[in-house]
Amino acid sequence: MIQARDLVSRVTSRAGETPGKIEVFTGAGMSADSGIATYRDAHTGVWENVDPQAMASIDAWARDPEPMWAWYLWRAGLAQRALPNAGHLALAEWAQHADAQVTVTTQNIDNLHERAGSTDVVHLHGSLFSFRCSICSRPWKGEVEFPSEPVARLTPPTCPLCKNLVRPGVVWFGEGLPAKEWDEAESRMREADLVVIVGTSGVVYPAAGLPALAHDAGTPIIEVTPKRTDLSALATVVLEGTAAEVLPALVA
Repeated sequence: MIQARDLVSRVTSRAGETPGKIEVFTGAGMSADSGIATYRDAHTGVWENVDPQAMASIDAWARDPEPMWAWYLWRAGLAQRALPNAGHLALAEWAQHADAQVTVTTQNIDNLHERAGSTDVVHLHGSLFSFRCSICSRPWKGEVEFPSEPVARLTPPTCPLCKNLVRPGVVWFGEGLPAKEWDEAESRMREADLVVIVGTSGVVYPAAGLPALAHDAGTPIIEVTPKRTDLSALATVVLEGTAAEVLPALVA
């Protein structure tokens, strides 16, 4: 922790200079302390009892959208009922009070960063709380009721412009990442003075390749993780523990 704090202080204690840039890159482990299951945990992972191709592909949506719509609304309800953990709150506080620009790029599709108070968040994989037309991609802002219990089927609403079905605004298997968000994430990694990686396994590409941009530029990297990952070799310092355990101490 001492070495990590030294890296932070180099970025945040540059009196009279342009404020440094700290990029925080988060994955599913960021929200694990809030009770939201990660994707690859052997016992509680999101995909443990669900076929990913049945709930996360455009082909499955074209065949039968109602089970998918029901499943994603149920997941959104779970995320909405979850509370930001101490790690989320620490990052929001850091952005408000640090003598540096603190930004967040997340692979998560929940809204816990924003609910904790972070205002500069890029969602690489979309959001459970963003909806769009499945054909014309027009954003949809209608009212949605999140079920408190899983239901087998729900009928999606229709786009007022082209009358096709509205879909969850998340990235499914086989789809590209949103171009605007990807470009912003790349720029942040290349321009950062310090990168903090939190709770990501480093195996989901192309997002997992972003920290390599900072590493290749010689940027210091702090990784926060309960156990070593494929990204640990890139890190200057690895802090072993969960986001809720480590981030408040680091920010303090």
